Amino acid sequence: MVTAPTAARASAYTLGAAVKRALIVIDVQNEYFPGGALPVTHPAGTLPRITAAIDAARAAGVPVITVQHSAAPDARVFARGSERWQLHPEVAEREADLHFEKRLPGAFTDTPLAGWLRDRGVDTLVIAGYMTQMCCDTTARQAVHRGLAAEFLSDATGTLDFANQAGTVSAEELHRAILVTQQWRFAKVLSAEEWTAALS
Repeated sequence: MVTAPTAARASAYTLGAAVKRALIVIDVQNEYFPGGALPVTHPAGTLPRITAAIDAARAAGVPVITVQHSAAPDARVFARGSERWQLHPEVAEREADLHFEKRLPGAFTDTPLAGWLRDRGVDTLVIAGYMTQMCCDTTARQAVHRGLAAEFLSDATGTLDFANQAGTVSAEELHRAILVTQQWRFAKVLSAEEWTAALS
């Protein structure tokens, strides 16, 4: 069972001063909110934790990267230029050190991300945004494959229920499975509270 972190547990985690981090905020676009085609449902309250992570990163001098998924203008979801394609206003109003668009789940694929991180000596990528099992999971794996460390913010990432020809899975089950898999091999999984408390 995944349990909510306590304040004491949060304060006990240390990030390590020698590490050079960047926070990547993936696809926090209107498509994932009410009125969009893919409203995220689990965990509840991800947006305030995402914005808190951005603010904490800014205060600590950690670079912030925002990513925006783009599809053709006539696509069913993420149609470039549409209202649903736009970053959520609470993310859009916050300054980013790098912003780019992507067309595939991994934020490293056909984007400037790898070079930008390398040029700045970043060795650890912190993952926040949507969806847990798709772009967040893929980007964390890509980071590790490139020799970077990853930190995965468990309650500042999110997803929704899925059903297709392969079966059905609830948002909670899907999110938990990815967190367990990430912790097993790819990333340090921690809450936004743990991460922001350790930064300060």
